[in-house]
Amino acid sequence: MAFQFPIRIYWEDTDAGGIVFYANYLKFFERARTEWLRSLGIEQQALKSEVGGMFVVSETHLQYHRPAQLDNLLTVTAELAEAGRATLTLRQQALLEIPGLAPQLLAEGTIRIGWVNSHTLKPGRIPATILKALQP
Repeated sequence: MAFQFPIRIYWEDTDAGGIVFYANYLKFFERARTEWLRSLGIEQQALKSEVGGMFVVSETHLQYHRPAQLDNLLTVTAELAEAGRATLTLRQQALLEIPGLAPQLLAEGTIRIGWVNSHTLKPGRIPATILKALQP
């Protein structure tokens, strides 16, 4: 089952028409990925300071289905699709929550994150302890 993170839409997330600006879905997906990692005991600041590495986004593919609007409550998901030695690929969705109805898909995509040395920013292998924490 995918990790779920609630996000409320505020004025700052929308354009003049009250519609969520398309690039903000990337911010919502980032927050959900960060909280997914945190739920697994992986904190990104600790990775940088204690392990000497960090994840960086290397590729995104998003498809927009419907717009979110001011005051909507979304559920943003994060689910591991593939784990390699140096990259992770996640599937993510933004779903509109409407009481009494099934969630409606607003946006979905895949995000690839790569492991880099936090000092040199050169690619490296994801530490085995992190890969183990990602196992279901």
